[in-house]
Amino acid sequence: MGTPALRVRTRLRRIVAATTAGVLATVGLVTIPSAPAVAAVPAGFSDTVAISGLSSPTATAFAPDGRVFVAEKSGIVKVFDSLADPTATVFADLRTQTQDFWDRGLLGLAVDPQFPARPYVYASYTYDAEPGGTAPRWGDACPTPPGATDKGCVVTGRVSKLTMGAGGTATAEQPLLTGWCQQYPSHSIGTVTFGPDGNLYVGGGDGASFNFADYGQVGNPCADPPGAQGTNLSPPAAEGGALRSQSPRRAAGQPVLLNGAILRIDPDTGEGVAGNPFASSADANARRIIAYGLRNQFRFGFRPGGNELWAGDVGWGTWEEINRVADVTDAVAENFGWPCYEGDARQSGYDNANLTRCESLYSGPGQTAPYHAYNHSAKVAAGDGCPTGGSSVSGIAFESGSNYPPAYDGALFFADSSRGCIWAMQSDGGEPSPSRIVPFVTGANVPVQVLTGPGGDLFYVALGAGELRRVTYWDGSNRPPVAAATANPSSGPAPLTVQFDGSGSSDPDPGDTLTYAWDLDGDGAHDDATGPIPTWTYVDTATVGAGLRVTDSNGAGATTGVSVTVGTPQGLDPVPVIDEPTSALKWRVGQTVAFTGRAVDAQDGTLPAAALSWRLAIRHCATNGTCHTHNVQDYTGVSSGTFVAPDHEYPSHLELTLTAKDSSGRTGTRTLELHPQTVQLNFTSNPSGALLTVAGSEQRAPFSRTVIVGSNNSISAASPQRLGSFNSKYAFTSWSDGGARTHNITAQAAATEYRANYRWCWLLNPC
Repeated sequence: MGTPALRVRTRLRRIVAATTAGVLATVGLVTIPSAPAVAAVPAGFSDTVAISGLSSPTATAFAPDGRVFVAEKSGIVKVFDSLADPTATVFADLRTQTQDFWDRGLLGLAVDPQFPARPYVYASYTYDAEPGGTAPRWGDACPTPPGATDKGCVVTGRVSKLTMGAGGTATAEQPLLTGWCQQYPSHSIGTVTFGPDGNLYVGGGDGASFNFADYGQVGNPCADPPGAQGTNLSPPAAEGGALRSQSPRRAAGQPVLLNGAILRIDPDTGEGVAGNPFASSADANARRIIAYGLRNQFRFGFRPGGNELWAGDVGWGTWEEINRVADVTDAVAENFGWPCYEGDARQSGYDNANLTRCESLYSGPGQTAPYHAYNHSAKVAAGDGCPTGGSSVSGIAFESGSNYPPAYDGALFFADSSRGCIWAMQSDGGEPSPSRIVPFVTGANVPVQVLTGPGGDLFYVALGAGELRRVTYWDGSNRPPVAAATANPSSGPAPLTVQFDGSGSSDPDPGDTLTYAWDLDGDGAHDDATGPIPTWTYVDTATVGAGLRVTDSNGAGATTGVSVTVGTPQGLDPVPVIDEPTSALKWRVGQTVAFTGRAVDAQDGTLPAAALSWRLAIRHCATNGTCHTHNVQDYTGVSSGTFVAPDHEYPSHLELTLTAKDSSGRTGTRTLELHPQTVQLNFTSNPSGALLTVAGSEQRAPFSRTVIVGSNNSISAASPQRLGSFNSKYAFTSWSDGGARTHNITAQAAATEYRANYRWCWLLNPC
C-alpha cells in the first residue's frame, strides 16, 4: 500500500539470515506496546483490537472502498488499505499548521460518501494562527506571557478538503472554513461528518475558559462586543468568552461566530446551505449555523433513516448533555442554552452575573432542553461499574445493520472519555429511552469517538491505548480466532536464533482449523514463514517487532505481535533520572519550573539529549478520587527546559514524564508527580445563608473552597434573594474585597475570607 518511503516505520540495516524462508529481508524497527487491560463487554460480545500502534488517535473514518483513515492529534492522517492491513501510509501531514497543545489538535475526520469517485477526505483541526493570521503562530506550545490559562494563546479552527492523488496520498489541501476564535486551550474544533443530504456538518467548542465564568473579562482577544479587542468586558453587556456560543442572538450588524455551533455547509465551497435557518442573513457565518448554544459538542452523528442529528455536549461542573436536532433541514435553529444553561438548569456562574444575553433567554424563548443529561456525581446506569465524578461525553453513534441482539436494535451508543465507558441507550417504542440505558463497554482506555463500521459493528477510538477497537457479537456464525505468539529467547547478543511459537492461538468455533503466516523481519508483511513454530536468526543489533497472523478455515483472521531485542542484555532498559524538580516542589499557578534529567543505558552508556523526551500532563481528579489526564505539552530531544505551571481547578496535580530511548529502541520512563500549593478560600455573607457562586458552582454561605495558589476564580453573589428566618428579600451591596457583584479573584497564599454584604429591601428602599 503506497510507497515504502511513506510507510509508518523506521528502516534499519539489512540484518537477517533466515532459517525458514532462506532469504535476506529488510527489518523495520517497530515498538510493540504492551496490551492494555481488556475492556468488559456484555456476554456474547468481544472487544478486540482492530488497529494498534497509533500515536494519540482522535478520529477514524471508513471509506466505501474499504480503506480506513485515522487522524492523530499531532496533525497526521494515516490510511490503511483495510482493517486487515497492519501497516499505514501517511495520507496527509498537517502538523505544521496544527496546534497540538492540551485539548487542541487534529480532532475530526470524514470521507466523502462517493469516495473514491470523489477522492476527498475532510479534516477539522486547531489552526495554529490568530484570526486573520497565518500558521504557525505558537507551535505546539503556549509561552508565558501570554500563558495558556492566563491571557491565552489565541488560535482559530479550520476545516479542510484533502484531495487524494493517484498514489493514494493527499496532493492538495483546500481550506473550506477558518474561524472559531479560541482563547483557551480546550473546547476547540470537533466533529466533521456527512449528513444524509450529502452536506457537511461541522462543530467547534466555545474556546472559553474552563476555570471561571468567562464573558470576555480577560483581554477580549476575539473582539467581542461591546468592547474592542484588548478591552476587558464587564456585565451586563459583555458578549465574549463562553457567550460566543450565543452570538446568533446578537444585535443586527454585530458579528456572528462559529463557536458553540453546529454548521451545515457545502462540502465543495464551505458556504452555508440554502434552506439553513439563517440563510437570508447578511452574515456568512450565520448562514452556516443550524444549532448553537453548546459548550463543546465534541462528537455528534446522525440517526439512520432520517435527518435527526444527536450531539454530546461536554458540561462544566455538573451536567453532561445529549442533545437532539430534530430535523437538520428545517428552518429552526435550536439554541441549547450554554452558557446560560447547563443541563436543564440555569448555570449559576453566568446567571448571577445578570448578563443581558442570558437574562433575555431566561425571559423567553428559553433553551432547547437536552434529550438526556447525566450528573457528574451520579451513575449513568445503575450498577454500571463506571466511576463517577469527572465526566466528558465523547462519542455518539447509532446501531445500524449489526448482528447484535434485538435489544440493541436502533440503540444510541454514547461514550465518556473521563469515565472510560460506553453505554447503550436502548429503544422503547422506536425512540432511544433514557430509562433503558445499559453499560456496553467498561474500562475503555480514553474513548474519544464511537462509530459503526464494517458489518455494522461498533468501533471506538481508544486515545489512551493508541488503538481502534471493535466490538463484535457471536450469533452462531463464524467467530474470529485469537492469535497468540511467544519468542524464545526474546533478547540476547547477536547472532540470535529465536524460536517462535504460535501454537497457543485458538479458535472458538468447533472444527475450525488455523493457518499461520509470520512477519519475522518486522517489515509489516506476513511472508516470512508458515506453520506454528518457526525459527529465525538475527545477525545485527535491533529491536524487531515480529508478528503473527492466524486465519481460520472460514477466512476470519487475527494478528498479534511479539518484540525481539538483539544485542542488548536481557531486561536492561535505559534508566532515566529526573534531577529537577523533585517531589518536594509545591507549585503555584504561573510559577516557572525548571526541569533537568539524564539517562544511562547498559549498552550505550550516558545517553545524549537527543535520546530524551518529556511530557507535561495535568491530572484532574474528582473529589471521589477518580482522575483523568490532559496532556499539556511535549519537549523532544532536550535534557532540560522550563514550563509555567498552568491554572486548573483543584484537586489536580502535574505529572512530568521523562522517556529515554537507547540505540536499540529499548525505552525507559520515569514519572514524577508534582502537587500544587493550595489555600482555603472562605465565603460568608451578611446576613448569613446567601447563595454564592464560585467557578460556576453555587452554594449557600458560609462555605470553603480549596484552590491552587495563584488560580483565577470567578465569584458572584445572586441578587436579589430571600434570606433569614422571615424569608425577607435582600439585595447585594458589596463584596469585602471591593469587587463587583461578579468578578474574578486570584487566590493568594494565605487563607482569605470573601464576604458578600446584603441590605434588606422594603417599601422605601426597594431592591
